[in-house]
Amino acid sequence: MIVVDTEYVDLATSTGPMRTHIVRPAAPGRYPGILLFSEIFQVTAPIHRTAVQLAGHGYIVAVPEVYHEYEPAGTVLKYDQEGSDRGNVLKTTKPVPAYDDDARAALAHLAERPDCTGRLGVMGICMGGHLAFRAAMSPNVHGAVCFYATDIHKGGLGEGMKDNSMARAGEIKGELLMVWGRQDPHIPTEGRMKVLERLNEVGTRLNWHEVNGAHAFLRDEGVRYDPDLARSMFGLALDLFHRTIAVGA
Repeated sequence: MIVVDTEYVDLATSTGPMRTHIVRPAAPGRYPGILLFSEIFQVTAPIHRTAVQLAGHGYIVAVPEVYHEYEPAGTVLKYDQEGSDRGNVLKTTKPVPAYDDDARAALAHLAERPDCTGRLGVMGICMGGHLAFRAAMSPNVHGAVCFYATDIHKGGLGEGMKDNSMARAGEIKGELLMVWGRQDPHIPTEGRMKVLERLNEVGTRLNWHEVNGAHAFLRDEGVRYDPDLARSMFGLALDLFHRTIAVGA
């Protein structure tokens, strides 16, 4: 068993300091880094537990507060209608370049840490899956995992809801794992197929999994949680990180 520690750093970005949660093995050493993007609710207890699981397998995990420009440091939105409404408003208020700058800042922090090997991966859930997809366009990202990434198929991220994620998909050079729930109303079949067609078109090193689960099946809180699917799909995520950023690190 690996014991983990949690710390906080405030990273400089173009839109102000970004509180970033760092979860890492407590034992001295150098570990690969994973940038973990949350849902629209920021760093909730389930997101923190996801970071702890990753760290427990020998990774340094950085989890930024994605709405740091709009909410005080440490803000967590609740898993209720009010929290959902606030998160969705901010999702399309924040400009896409600001999301990208956040990713660059977090990846640079991981790469520069003396306890990091410099081998980097990204993972994200819901909106965070879309942010991880974009962060994977960085040439120093060797592995990326996106759980039910919202809005890629319709270009709906950020201010103006006109992101260019599909157009830039060819910039993803590392290995990519996309996981979807077939009963997820946010990403219908035609939307998933649009993303799949584009990734095949640009020759992505792609792993594609669709499961019989609802949106948020990975979140270990609430009625949509599916522990069997969460266990098996999280295992696939670990497999990808082990072979892309841990082996030979």
